[in-house]
Amino acid sequence: MQRRYITVDVFTDRAFGGNQLAVVLDAGGLSTTRMQAIATEFNYSETTFVLPPRDKANDAEVRIFTPVRELSFAGHPNVGTAFVLATIAKEPNPRFLFEEKAGLVPVEIRREQGRVVSTELTAPQPLSRLAQLSAADVAACISLTANDISSDRHAPQVVGVGTPFVVAEVRSREAVRRAKPDDAAFGRVLPRDGAFSVWFYTRDLSAAEAPCERQARMFMRGASGLAEDPATGSATVAAAALFAELDSTRDGELKLTVGQGFDMGRPSLLLTRVRKQAGRIVSAHVGGSCVQMMEGTFRLAGEG
Repeated sequence: MQRRYITVDVFTDRAFGGNQLAVVLDAGGLSTTRMQAIATEFNYSETTFVLPPRDKANDAEVRIFTPVRELSFAGHPNVGTAFVLATIAKEPNPRFLFEEKAGLVPVEIRREQGRVVSTELTAPQPLSRLAQLSAADVAACISLTANDISSDRHAPQVVGVGTPFVVAEVRSREAVRRAKPDDAAFGRVLPRDGAFSVWFYTRDLSAAEAPCERQARMFMRGASGLAEDPATGSATVAAAALFAELDSTRDGELKLTVGQGFDMGRPSLLLTRVRKQAGRIVSAHVGGSCVQMMEGTFRLAGEG
């Protein structure tokens, strides 16, 4: 059996930017072990597998794998998978509803002159605020000092809207640039409340970095040790929800443009919006553009 795949760069409008994603279509019949092996073979930060929905009211079941484990939810895999399915669909669909381990994930499709240009997901879970970490522990994980970490607005904390991450603010853009993952510190500090990764950001931006209002980086443990992710939608939307919860706005929509991957040569733009009513968050979203890169087929041994 020939299985089709398409790869895309997510959260970018140009090739070789953003975050790479492989989307395996017609994944029915693949075991979890086979899916994990295929994701390891692609060796992208994530690979998705599109299966028929368990409930016909939904559009697909989507399973998400890193090279080392399955995720219950992730950002750029949803944005990219929806882009791929919308691009190849015979009929235009304004919205997909994906079944995932974290819950149902709606993804809106935006078209211009009939062409799919971007997609936007809605987080499947409300904001969870879990363990707080010391500035010293987080700084050690990213090879900075405790003085580089700002706790003026919030302490470093594990937060999530489907997948947990450590979120921390760094005082300067220069400190973000010189950050490096430290294996020993990662092993000592993480995992914490299910978080295996550190997403850190700064508000200290120059005018030249517009339209970004934050610059972020994310260090994680990958198949061959610690690695950097060029665009982390699930962490970004969780951070946006955290910022919105801390904001005094009671009713309205808070929008934020976050840059990531700039310091590793894969610039990404992540567009977030969080809706509040009566001081409570009612929905959190992240989206962006995608570029299709490659497509092909593969056949596994033992399949017809």
